[in-house]
Amino acid sequence: MAGRIDAKLRELGLDLPTPTTPIANYLPFVMAGNLAVISGQLPLLDGKVAFIGKVGRDLPIEDGQKAARQCFVNLLVQLKTACGGDLDRVRRVVRLGGFIACAADFTQHAPVMNGASDLAVEVFGEAGRHARSTVGVASLPLGAAVEVEGMFEIS
Repeated sequence: MAGRIDAKLRELGLDLPTPTTPIANYLPFVMAGNLAVISGQLPLLDGKVAFIGKVGRDLPIEDGQKAARQCFVNLLVQLKTACGGDLDRVRRVVRLGGFIACAADFTQHAPVMNGASDLAVEVFGEAGRHARSTVGVASLPLGAAVEVEGMFEIS
């Protein structure tokens, strides 16, 4: 039976894809007590990086926000697996970390990362409010514009 969070995802028009396999020697998530730590997720859509390049140079900030949102969707995919298929087990989004591929003089990291943060709150309500860090980087795997990692408290 679908739960409250699955219903919210349907309401938002979000279908969670099949979990992807890591592209290197790491786990997609690790459980540590009641914390699910999800490895960085790229803005993959249908198995391909949907947003490639540097935000603010090759892509407008709005596309960076869309990329961050897609990264959060992909975090949810791994989180659902970590929760045994039941996202209602999520008690809180504890922390998100964002990596934005950008030029050295780019300063709009926070608005880009809001693409992920806003979706966290849309999906989980007050429990979606989280601590966060966002940094600019010279490059990301597969040329992705954004990568987002997360930590979640689950029951």
